[in-house]
Amino acid sequence: RSMANIETYREYVQSILKKYESYQSENDPIESQIIFDTERDRYQLVHVGWRDWRRYYGCVVHIDIKDGKIWIQHDGTEIGIANELVDLGVPKQDIVLAFQAPYKRKFTEFAIG
Repeated sequence: RSMANIETYREYVQSILKKYESYQSENDPIESQIIFDTERDRYQLVHVGWRDWRRYYGCVVHIDIKDGKIWIQHDGTEIGIANELVDLGVPKQDIVLAFQAPYKRKFTEFAIG
């Protein structure tokens, strides 16, 4: 994969996560945080905070870019990050649904690994 593709993939992943972070309502005590490790190409969106007496913490989205492909480690969105990436022009063979067991990936339209 070319370095240009990887740079484009970084931009796509970061813009998608920024979009999801922006959905947070002003009055919601649960904060959406995006975490970008651009040196290792690891990207996350997490929810953190307290509502009433209950603690909230959880990863909503986790994406890695490795070996020139976008690895979706966790996707807690309704739309589906893979679908959003395809809509942006990322070929399905460059997207790995890493949350699927490796033996199941061959039954999807996406990359095996």
